[in-house]
Formats: sequence, C-alpha cells, structure tokens
Amino acid sequence: MTTAESGAAPVKSAVRTVVLLEWFASRPGLHSLAEVQEGLGYPKSSLYMLLRTLVDLGWVETDATGTRYGIGVRALLVGNSYIEGDEVVAAARPTLDRLSDDTTETIHLARLDGTSVVYLATRQSQHFLRPFTRVGRRLPAYSTALGKALLATHTDDEVRALLPERLEPVTEHTITDREVLIAELALVREQGYAVDREENTLGLRCFGVAIPYRTPARDAISCSVPVARLTGGHEQAIRAALFDARDRLLMATRRL
Repeated sequence: MTTAESGAAPVKSAVRTVVLLEWFASRPGLHSLAEVQEGLGYPKSSLYMLLRTLVDLGWVETDATGTRYGIGVRALLVGNSYIEGDEVVAAARPTLDRLSDDTTETIHLARLDGTSVVYLATRQSQHFLRPFTRVGRRLPAYSTALGKALLATHTDDEVRALLPERLEPVTEHTITDREVLIAELALVREQGYAVDREENTLGLRCFGVAIPYRTPARDAISCSVPVARLTGGHEQAIRAALFDARDRLLMATRRL
C-alpha cells in the first residue's frame, strides 16, 4: 500500500533523498552543489547536509576536492540485490542464453517502469559489430521495441494517460506524435511483436515481444541487430526465435 492509498503523508526528507538519488542515477558522472541545486531546487543548506549524510553512508561519492558529487557504491549493491532476487530474471536465464545462441545477436530482458523500460539482463552479440548495453539502463518506452511491445498490452486510453502529449525525439526516426504511436501499437497487437526502426539508436533495428505472464505485461525480451547486417532471412529467423523464447518464458513464469 502506498502512502497515498493509506492516507499517510509522505516523509519530506525521505522523498528528497529518493529524488536526489534518482537525479544522480539519471546523470552519470560528478556534479557540483550548484548543479544539483539548480536541478532539484532544494535549499542550498539542507541540500548540502543531505549530500554529506549520503556521502558518509556511501550512497553518494565525491571527488578529491569534496565539492562534486555522484551516485555511490551502495546504490550498486542495492541494484544488484534487486536483479539477483528477481524471480523473472532467474527463470529467464536459460531462455536468454538459448535465444542468444539461436540469433547470435544482442538480447535484452527489460521491465516497464512508468514511461520507461529498464534493462534487467542482457546477452551480448557474438559479432564484432554490435551494440553495447548495460543492466540498469533506462530508455523511453515509446522509442524502443521492448517498450512498444509492453505498451501494446495496455488499452489506447491507458497509453494516452501514461505518456505525455509530446514525445521527445531520441533520434530523427523516433515517433514523436502520440496518436501515430498508438496506431503503431495496434499493428504490434496484430502481429505479436514490435519493431524499433533506428528510433533509439541510429544504425540499429530491434525486435521485441512482451512476456504475457500477467496482464498488462510488465516484462519483454528483444533482439537488437545492426541494420548493416540485417537481411530478410535473418529478420524472419529472429522473429521466430523471439516467439519461441516468449513461449518458453511464459511457461517458466506462469506461477510467478
């Protein structure tokens, strides 16, 4: 139960701490106190004390001068704990390995979190020309095959309520019109898979399918291929392998 559902007021300091850590997580590297204050709008004195407390606890790190701040190692430990304890990730490992072998391309397992997808597991391509991704990476759902496959399991009205009126472009190919995206989601439902046509990374095409062990789905798998290596036959084989992997994962996660 959330604080809103229980009627309890959120604890201001706890909310500020979480927002601060999420701000750092979305902005790699080190940042000055002025940068953080400008980004969050917290009073300078209380922000400084919050930062020093988090530094002492290991959640935030500083440079040698102690004037620039970034996410700390404790956040990594908690993130790893989430991944290691997730039942879907554990159940998916054999299927992801097999999908990687069958396609020889980069494979992802991701989860819908608000308007974004978060990578839970990856298998790197066996080819020299390949995309590089990391667990924990967060991307807009509307610009990825993973996200579109998951959004398609929601109704059009739910998608409209979830996404902002204006979708910010990631590349020149990103769909930025919400109604155009909704029309594409209808096609995703019809064909059973989603396609990212260089909408998130130039030169890369991705294919994704949702894992429907719950409705609407929250997890999906995808296969990413450099456009330069994608042929009609390879694309057909990837789609078939994804459907097979989806069915295997549905069986593996049916009790979750």
